[in-house]
Amino acid sequence: MEYVTAVPHPRTEAAAPARTGRRSLAVALLCGALGAAVALLASRQRWAEGTAAVAGGAFPLSAKGSEVTGVPAALAVVGLAALVAVFAVRRAGRVLVALLLALSGAGTVAAAVSGAGDSSALDEKAAQASGDTAATAAALTHTGWPYVAAAGGVLILLAGLLALRYGRRWPAMSGRYERAGTTPRTRRARPVDPDRPEELWKALDRGEDPTERA
Repeated sequence: MEYVTAVPHPRTEAAAPARTGRRSLAVALLCGALGAAVALLASRQRWAEGTAAVAGGAFPLSAKGSEVTGVPAALAVVGLAALVAVFAVRRAGRVLVALLLALSGAGTVAAAVSGAGDSSALDEKAAQASGDTAATAAALTHTGWPYVAAAGGVLILLAGLLALRYGRRWPAMSGRYERAGTTPRTRRARPVDPDRPEELWKALDRGEDPTERA
């Protein structure tokens, strides 16, 4: 009995890396864009709440994420720009931009987590409300929005890691123009028959000199 070994088709083997590149590209774009949007949205929400003692009463205080720390929002914008720039560069430049994308995500996570328990923004507002520079916020509570911003940073980080791993298989913006060439093709003037007046007029309309002969 003879055994026949199945040999994979060359086209099937060549198509596998292309499919992997397309899938990783789609996932990276989705994660990067969604992560930046989530981090920016979370930075605009309330991260901390408390009260300040004013004239014998409790004055309510609240601080948004952008007031606690502006780092997550800034790094989210940097990550979004790096995600777009990945397609504008090649080889070593693409690796560097992908690394910047990953670092933006990691920095967003670190800044958001560190700001989750930060009370300095509320203490500053308490000092302003009470007129006492030594006043601090009381009844301090924190929301879950800092961790939402951190989740957005994780998505940006994932997009950066995908770019580092599979970025060399992704297309570049300038590829189409490089294949087409950078020098425009010159249009060769067609010979004009001087015995046909209509061709003389057509040559003049095209900006050609009908008196020149090839």
